[in-house]
Amino acid sequence: MIQSIDRIVTTHAGSLPRPPGLREMVIAAARGDAIDQEELRARLQSGIPEIVEQQIRCGIDSVNDGEMPKWSFTEYVRSRIAGYEMLPAREGRRLDITARDTVKFADYFAAKPVPWVRPVETRPVCTEKLRYIGQADIRRDTENFKAALRGAKAQEGFLSAVTPGAIEHWLSNRYYRSDEEFLHAIAEVVGEEYRAIVDAGLQLQIDAPDLLDAWNCFPGMSVAQYRDYAMMRVDALNHALGGIPLDRTRMHVCWGSFHGPHHDDIPLKDIADILFRVRVGSYSIEASNPGHEHEWGVFETVKLPAGTTLIPGVVGHCADFIEHPDLVADRLVRYAKLVGRENVLAGTDCGLGTRVGHASICWAKLQALTEGARRATKILWGRA
Repeated sequence: MIQSIDRIVTTHAGSLPRPPGLREMVIAAARGDAIDQEELRARLQSGIPEIVEQQIRCGIDSVNDGEMPKWSFTEYVRSRIAGYEMLPAREGRRLDITARDTVKFADYFAAKPVPWVRPVETRPVCTEKLRYIGQADIRRDTENFKAALRGAKAQEGFLSAVTPGAIEHWLSNRYYRSDEEFLHAIAEVVGEEYRAIVDAGLQLQIDAPDLLDAWNCFPGMSVAQYRDYAMMRVDALNHALGGIPLDRTRMHVCWGSFHGPHHDDIPLKDIADILFRVRVGSYSIEASNPGHEHEWGVFETVKLPAGTTLIPGVVGHCADFIEHPDLVADRLVRYAKLVGRENVLAGTDCGLGTRVGHASICWAKLQALTEGARRATKILWGRA
């Protein structure tokens, strides 16, 4: 785990622009379609070094593989888990992270439907004991990324893996006796992937949107009820992380990266203490979009766990506006004054690759991030 010892260090949340056609090939492979596996292998082996080098050119210190091998940051694990069947949609369910907003803005969502709530014929349903079968996939991912890092001037490399609670968003249960037992089983499965990443010598980023966006899935739930709900998911996640050193881990949380009202997102102050019970070394949070930028004030009273760092999103995915470096610097300085300059890294609200209008916007935002970090360094340390 890196800290901002003598300057503000830079990173991002994960997703980056894919080369033309690569994502479509990855999706086809995940569906089990007949594709040229050798071509896919070659395109990943050439594309990942390119994306690593592009991050470094933008000034990013902690880099990843751009999530090149994944067709979805959460549902990529469908091909790495056994123990479920694709059953008629009526027999399964998918949690809808726009459900709370839809109560107030039904006409908006009727006019602008989101992909995951469109009618489907089948859904994944757990019907037997879950097992991890992704050993070859995660070996490919770690080996390709490590090869790309050789000779690259990055401070560290991280790979992302999804939480038990995020898998629960799209995988329903017809086998385990309780939600707690189901979550524990998922944790056992994904924990194998977590350990494979760390054992490969890489940093592990846990993608945990469920700890915040699940609030939007249950319009009738109270804050007290939701805190209990989230705590059960934190317990499962900590089980999956068991035995992994804190300094090899970080966690990204968000309120769902969909472009929409986000009018009833749960306030950070109501859930921050539960987020900080997750046993990781660093916490990446949305902090620059119109719904959550004001929540820097939470850190006036809420303290980071000892020995951990904070990665506030200082550029965002919710608009194609390029943030001015002075604004980025202002955001970083604000957090540094609250949690300590050495404990702040510059990050993004969410992955930019599939959420902004064009690849050029993504790279321009990362350049603004690194220039803003340089300006914040000058303010905080008195030098560039």
